[in-house]
Amino acid sequence: MPSTKTQSLVEPSRSSLLTLEIIFKLKVRDVMTCDMITAARTDTLRQVQKIMQTRQISGVPIAEDGRLFGLISIDNILRALDFGYIEDTVESHMVRNLIVLEDDMPLTFAISWFERYGFGRFPVLNREEKLVGIVTAGDIMSKVLFEMNKEVNRIETEQPASAAASAPVQTTGNTASGRYFREFNIKKFDFENGGSASNEIRRVLKERGLSPKLIRRVAIASYELEINMVAHSDGGKLSCYIGDDKVEIIAKDTGPGIPNVEQAMEEGFSTATDWIRSLGFGAGLGLPNIKRASDSFDIRSQMGLGTMVTSTVFLGEDPVQQTCTDQLALDRR
Repeated sequence: MPSTKTQSLVEPSRSSLLTLEIIFKLKVRDVMTCDMITAARTDTLRQVQKIMQTRQISGVPIAEDGRLFGLISIDNILRALDFGYIEDTVESHMVRNLIVLEDDMPLTFAISWFERYGFGRFPVLNREEKLVGIVTAGDIMSKVLFEMNKEVNRIETEQPASAAASAPVQTTGNTASGRYFREFNIKKFDFENGGSASNEIRRVLKERGLSPKLIRRVAIASYELEINMVAHSDGGKLSCYIGDDKVEIIAKDTGPGIPNVEQAMEEGFSTATDWIRSLGFGAGLGLPNIKRASDSFDIRSQMGLGTMVTSTVFLGEDPVQQTCTDQLALDRR
């Protein structure tokens, strides 16, 4: 939830949009705790207990030279105290079958995994499979609140110059005015670059001086569509058209298609494979969230041929006052 300060300055719909935008642009590395303390396999559970007491933490990774072997949680310590083996070495009792995050994953992965698995923390590895951090739900909340307050402070600073700010931003190049069209190639399972197209679209809209609320709505729709194509399709193209009166985002993939479009519009429906679900993209396509962010929404799908989704946001006044869910609709990842 936003801080009291944030809630007092941003109406509920805008607050939801702001929260989503912040979450979409963050990676796991942005929220993880790097200043970790670890234990070795030869340490005793008593030593780990003292580490937890001193550092006021509830879990300690077991790692040596950056290689992660397991994790000891407060539950392991309590069990050791209850059954009298607190002097045993860590290696005999650590949790070995760990679910980990990678540092370059979108933050949406981490949020989804906390909801899905109910764990208190996840170790974070880099591409070399070295332990580089640990993430708790508190880490995520603290970072999101910090970013939201930064944005609120920016809004406060700009308020005295609101009249000037309403004028279009003048920049070099051809993106600040006139019509704009760009097409992005989206690759299947390219999670590392997931979100880069929507970030570029947001950058162009900011250069044009459009309202933050409108930019956030477009960013949410484009991000959801982009990640859908990465996780659930065989790849395709994401197109952005900016005209005099609207921004139109079109996602057209090459398959496999959605068997029941009406069902796909329900919260939580997913076409994800078991492998994608194991990555945390388990529970939904995010189509309802895209529709909420749009003034006009259209989806057409044919099995074996693919799916095309069009999201349109009209410029100027917000004619329908659409709002995005405060539930974040991120449990599909």
